[in-house]
Amino acid sequence: MKKLLLLGAFAFLGGAAQAQEGFKLGGHIGAPVGDAADFASFTLGVDAAYMWNITKGLDVGVATGYSHFFGKDRWEDFGFIPLAASGKYRFNGLPLFVGLDLGGAISTKDGIDSGLYVYPKVGFQLPKAELYLGYQNIGSERGDWDRDRDRRIDSNFGAINLGVNFFLK
Repeated sequence: MKKLLLLGAFAFLGGAAQAQEGFKLGGHIGAPVGDAADFASFTLGVDAAYMWNITKGLDVGVATGYSHFFGKDRWEDFGFIPLAASGKYRFNGLPLFVGLDLGGAISTKDGIDSGLYVYPKVGFQLPKAELYLGYQNIGSERGDWDRDRDRRIDSNFGAINLGVNFFLK
C-alpha cells in the first residue's frame, strides 16, 4: 500500500512539472503593508497573464489584472491596474516556483499617481493551477496633503497577497 501511495504521489508531482504555457486567470487577497496599511484595511484582486515556455522550467510573458484596496477610517477605496512583464522559474523535480512581475501600475483613483509595479512571488505548482504568496509593491505618490501628520503622502502601496491562478489553455 505504501508503494502505491508513493507511486501516486510521484505521478501527481510529475504532472505538475510540465510546462504551463498559455493563459492563466486567478485572484488574490491580501493585507496592506507599509504606507498602504495607513490607508487600506485589505485588498482583493484579479490576475491574468499569458506565458510562453522559453526553456525547461522557465516561462516568460505579460501580466495584468486589478488590485482593489479597501480604504479605512476617512480614506476612500483605490485601485491599480498593472501592466507588466512576467517571469516564472519552476524548480526541476519539485512542485515549487519563484516568479516576478515588473512593469507599471495605472491608478484608478484621482489624486493617486500611477507608478512602478514590482510583484515577486513564491508558490506551489499544481497540474492545472498554482498557489502563491507574493509581495505586491506599487511606487506611487498621492497628491493629497495629510493634515493630521502635516506631510505630503508619497507612498509605496504594498500588500502581502495569497493567490491562486488557473491555467486555461
